[in-house]
Amino acid sequence: MKSRTHESWDQDAEKRPGSDKTELNDATLHYLDVIHRLSQSGAAANTTEIAERLQVTPSGASIMLKRLADRKLVQLTPYKGATLTPTGRKIALRTLRRHRLLEMFMAQVMHFEWHQVDRHAHALETAIDEEFEDRIDEILGHPARCPHGHLIPNKDGVMPQVADVALIKQSPGTSGIVRCVDTENNEWLEYFGKLGLVPGVGVTLKDIAPYSGPVTIQTPTDTVRLGHNLAEIIYIEVVQQ
Repeated sequence: MKSRTHESWDQDAEKRPGSDKTELNDATLHYLDVIHRLSQSGAAANTTEIAERLQVTPSGASIMLKRLADRKLVQLTPYKGATLTPTGRKIALRTLRRHRLLEMFMAQVMHFEWHQVDRHAHALETAIDEEFEDRIDEILGHPARCPHGHLIPNKDGVMPQVADVALIKQSPGTSGIVRCVDTENNEWLEYFGKLGLVPGVGVTLKDIAPYSGPVTIQTPTDTVRLGHNLAEIIYIEVVQQ
Protein backbone atom coordinates (compact mmCIF):
# COMPACT_ATOMS: atom_id res chain seq x y z
CA MET A 1 0.00 0.00 0.00
CA LYS A 2 1.37 3.38 -0.98
CA SER A 3 2.02 5.87 1.81
CA ARG A 4 -0.21 8.86 1.16
CA THR A 5 1.73 11.00 3.62
CA HIS A 6 4.88 10.74 1.51
CA GLU A 7 3.28 10.72 -1.90
CA SER A 8 5.91 12.97 -3.45
CA TRP A 9 8.67 10.58 -2.44
CA ASP A 10 6.66 7.66 -3.83
CA GLN A 11 6.34 9.50 -7.11
CA ASP A 12 10.13 9.88 -7.18
CA ALA A 13 10.40 6.17 -6.56
CA GLU A 14 8.14 5.45 -9.52
CA LYS A 15 10.72 7.08 -11.77
CA ARG A 16 13.50 4.74 -10.62
CA PRO A 17 13.60 1.44 -12.52
CA GLY A 18 12.95 -1.54 -10.30
CA SER A 19 12.12 0.56 -7.24
CA ASP A 20 9.81 -0.72 -4.53
CA LYS A 21 7.53 2.04 -3.30
CA THR A 22 6.40 0.03 -0.29
CA GLU A 23 9.81 0.60 1.32
CA LEU A 24 8.98 4.29 1.88
CA ASN A 25 7.07 3.50 5.04
CA ASP A 26 7.46 4.95 8.52
CA ALA A 27 10.18 2.47 9.50
CA THR A 28 12.28 3.32 6.45
CA LEU A 29 11.95 7.04 7.07
CA HIS A 30 12.96 6.67 10.72
CA TYR A 31 16.01 4.58 9.75
CA LEU A 32 17.18 7.14 7.19
CA ASP A 33 16.65 9.96 9.68
CA VAL A 34 18.68 8.22 12.39
CA ILE A 35 21.50 7.30 9.99
CA HIS A 36 21.70 10.93 8.89
CA ARG A 37 21.90 12.16 12.49
CA LEU A 38 24.58 9.63 13.45
CA SER A 39 26.74 10.19 10.38
CA GLN A 40 26.85 14.00 10.29
CA SER A 41 30.43 13.99 11.59
CA GLY A 42 31.46 12.08 8.48
CA ALA A 43 31.80 8.67 10.15
CA ALA A 44 29.46 5.84 9.23
CA ALA A 45 26.61 5.01 11.60
CA ASN A 46 27.22 1.58 13.11
CA THR A 47 24.50 -1.00 13.53
CA THR A 48 24.57 -0.97 17.33
CA GLU A 49 24.03 2.79 17.50
CA ILE A 50 21.21 2.61 14.98
CA ALA A 51 19.53 -0.22 16.90
CA GLU A 52 19.81 1.68 20.19
CA ARG A 53 18.30 4.85 18.73
CA LEU A 54 15.39 2.98 17.17
CA GLN A 55 14.97 0.58 20.10
CA VAL A 56 15.26 -2.53 17.93
CA THR A 57 17.59 -5.52 18.10
CA PRO A 58 20.96 -5.35 16.27
CA SER A 59 19.92 -8.33 14.15
CA GLY A 60 16.70 -6.56 13.18
CA ALA A 61 18.63 -3.41 12.31
CA SER A 62 21.06 -5.44 10.18
CA ILE A 63 18.21 -6.93 8.16
CA MET A 64 16.65 -3.52 7.59
CA LEU A 65 19.97 -1.96 6.59
CA LYS A 66 20.51 -4.65 3.98
CA ARG A 67 17.08 -3.89 2.55
CA LEU A 68 17.88 -0.19 2.42
CA ALA A 69 21.19 -0.97 0.72
CA ASP A 70 19.34 -3.05 -1.88
CA ARG A 71 17.12 -0.04 -2.48
CA LYS A 72 20.29 2.09 -2.88
CA LEU A 73 19.22 4.36 -0.04
CA VAL A 74 22.24 3.51 2.12
CA GLN A 75 25.75 2.27 1.51
CA LEU A 76 27.13 -0.37 3.86
CA THR A 77 30.84 -0.62 4.62
CA PRO A 78 32.01 -3.80 6.39
CA TYR A 79 33.12 -3.20 10.01
CA LYS A 80 32.19 0.49 9.76
CA GLY A 81 28.48 0.90 9.20
CA ALA A 82 25.97 2.76 7.06
CA THR A 83 26.05 6.05 5.21
CA LEU A 84 23.31 7.58 3.11
CA THR A 85 23.35 7.67 -0.65
CA PRO A 86 22.32 10.96 -2.29
CA THR A 87 18.78 9.63 -2.67
CA GLY A 88 18.68 8.44 0.94
CA ARG A 89 20.03 11.77 2.17
CA LYS A 90 17.37 13.69 0.24
CA ILE A 91 14.61 11.66 1.88
CA ALA A 92 16.24 11.92 5.33
CA LEU A 93 16.49 15.70 5.08
CA ARG A 94 12.78 15.97 4.27
CA THR A 95 11.95 13.94 7.39
CA LEU A 96 14.40 16.04 9.42
CA ARG A 97 12.79 19.24 8.13
CA ARG A 98 9.34 18.06 9.22
CA HIS A 99 10.67 16.94 12.60
CA ARG A 100 12.25 20.30 13.38
CA LEU A 101 9.28 22.30 12.11
CA LEU A 102 7.03 20.22 14.36
CA GLU A 103 9.35 20.86 17.31
CA MET A 104 9.19 24.59 16.66
CA PHE A 105 5.40 24.51 16.33
CA MET A 106 5.06 22.63 19.61
CA ALA A 107 7.36 25.05 21.41
CA GLN A 108 6.02 28.33 20.02
CA VAL A 109 2.33 27.57 19.48
CA MET A 110 1.56 24.72 21.89
CA HIS A 111 3.99 25.96 24.58
CA PHE A 112 5.74 22.66 25.24
CA GLU A 113 9.10 22.93 27.00
CA TRP A 114 12.09 22.45 24.71
CA HIS A 115 13.02 19.15 26.35
CA GLN A 116 9.54 17.75 25.64
CA VAL A 117 9.20 18.33 21.91
CA ASP A 118 11.52 15.71 20.42
CA ARG A 119 9.51 12.60 21.25
CA HIS A 120 6.25 14.17 20.05
CA ALA A 121 7.85 15.32 16.82
CA HIS A 122 9.37 11.87 16.29
CA ALA A 123 5.90 10.32 16.51
CA LEU A 124 4.44 12.78 13.97
CA GLU A 125 7.30 13.42 11.52
CA THR A 126 6.26 10.62 9.16
CA ALA A 127 2.53 11.29 9.50
CA ILE A 128 2.26 14.78 8.02
CA ASP A 129 2.12 15.56 4.32
CA GLU A 130 3.62 18.36 2.26
CA GLU A 131 0.60 20.64 2.64
CA PHE A 132 0.74 20.31 6.43
CA GLU A 133 4.49 20.95 6.38
CA ASP A 134 4.07 24.09 4.28
CA ARG A 135 1.30 25.42 6.53
CA ILE A 136 3.41 25.00 9.68
CA ASP A 137 6.36 26.67 7.98
CA GLU A 138 4.18 29.63 6.97
CA ILE A 139 2.57 30.02 10.41
CA LEU A 140 6.00 30.03 12.07
CA GLY A 141 7.42 32.59 9.65
CA HIS A 142 9.80 30.16 7.91
CA PRO A 143 12.16 29.48 10.85
CA ALA A 144 15.79 28.59 10.22
CA ARG A 145 16.23 26.66 13.48
CA CYS A 146 14.38 24.34 15.85
CA PRO A 147 14.00 25.22 19.58
CA HIS A 148 17.40 23.65 20.32
CA GLY A 149 19.07 25.70 17.60
CA HIS A 150 19.52 22.88 15.08
CA LEU A 151 19.22 24.08 11.50
CA ILE A 152 16.07 23.40 9.49
CA PRO A 153 16.79 22.45 5.86
CA ASN A 154 14.67 24.07 3.19
CA LYS A 155 12.52 21.99 0.86
CA ASP A 156 15.50 21.44 -1.43
CA GLY A 157 17.54 19.99 1.44
CA VAL A 158 19.80 23.05 1.75
CA MET A 159 20.83 24.16 5.23
CA PRO A 160 20.97 27.88 6.14
CA GLN A 161 24.43 29.45 6.33
CA VAL A 162 25.32 30.38 9.91
CA ALA A 163 28.32 31.55 11.92
CA ASP A 164 28.08 29.07 14.79
CA VAL A 165 31.28 28.07 16.58
CA ALA A 166 31.88 25.75 19.53
CA LEU A 167 32.05 27.80 22.74
CA ILE A 168 34.69 25.52 24.24
CA LYS A 169 37.07 26.18 21.34
CA GLN A 170 37.13 29.92 21.97
CA SER A 171 39.54 31.86 24.15
CA PRO A 172 38.48 32.86 27.68
CA GLY A 173 36.89 36.30 27.54
CA THR A 174 35.00 35.54 24.32
CA SER A 175 31.40 36.71 24.33
CA GLY A 176 28.60 35.55 22.09
CA ILE A 177 24.97 34.57 21.66
CA VAL A 178 24.01 30.94 22.24
CA ARG A 179 22.70 29.63 18.93
CA CYS A 180 22.54 25.86 19.45
CA VAL A 181 22.65 23.30 22.24
CA ASP A 182 23.64 20.26 20.23
CA THR A 183 22.09 17.31 22.04
CA GLU A 184 19.05 15.06 21.82
CA ASN A 185 19.34 14.16 25.51
CA ASN A 186 16.13 15.49 27.05
CA GLU A 187 17.50 15.39 30.61
CA TRP A 188 20.44 17.53 29.55
CA LEU A 189 18.10 19.96 27.78
CA GLU A 190 15.96 20.28 30.88
CA TYR A 191 19.11 21.02 32.92
CA PHE A 192 20.32 23.64 30.44
CA GLY A 193 16.88 25.23 30.54
CA LYS A 194 17.04 25.56 34.32
CA LEU A 195 20.45 27.22 33.99
CA GLY A 196 19.13 29.64 31.39
CA LEU A 197 21.59 28.39 28.76
CA VAL A 198 19.23 28.44 25.81
CA PRO A 199 19.40 29.83 22.26
CA GLY A 200 19.30 33.60 22.19
CA VAL A 201 21.04 34.13 25.53
CA GLY A 202 24.25 36.13 25.72
CA VAL A 203 27.20 34.42 27.40
CA THR A 204 30.87 35.01 28.10
CA LEU A 205 33.41 32.21 28.42
CA LYS A 206 35.28 32.94 31.64
CA ASP A 207 37.57 29.96 32.14
CA ILE A 208 38.34 26.41 30.97
CA ALA A 209 40.02 24.31 33.63
CA PRO A 210 42.85 22.04 32.39
CA TYR A 211 42.57 18.29 31.91
CA SER A 212 38.90 18.41 30.89
CA GLY A 213 37.97 20.22 34.08
CA PRO A 214 34.91 22.44 34.55
CA VAL A 215 34.10 25.28 32.20
CA THR A 216 32.97 28.59 33.69
CA ILE A 217 30.38 30.60 31.77
CA GLN A 218 28.87 33.96 32.62
CA THR A 219 25.19 34.39 31.74
CA PRO A 220 23.14 37.58 32.19
CA THR A 221 21.98 36.35 35.61
CA ASP A 222 24.58 33.92 36.96
CA THR A 223 28.01 32.35 36.77
CA VAL A 224 27.63 28.74 35.63
CA ARG A 225 30.15 25.91 35.88
CA LEU A 226 29.63 22.99 33.53
CA GLY A 227 31.39 19.71 32.99
CA HIS A 228 33.52 19.62 29.87
CA ASN A 229 31.14 17.17 28.16
CA LEU A 230 28.21 19.56 28.59
CA ALA A 231 30.10 22.72 27.66
CA GLU A 232 31.26 21.20 24.37
CA ILE A 233 27.69 20.96 23.01
CA ILE A 234 27.12 24.74 23.25
CA TYR A 235 27.53 26.67 20.02
CA ILE A 236 27.58 30.45 19.87
CA GLU A 237 27.71 33.30 17.42
CA VAL A 238 30.67 35.37 18.55
CA VAL A 239 30.01 39.01 19.38
CA GLN A 240 32.93 41.22 18.49
CA GLN A 241 34.00 43.48 21.36
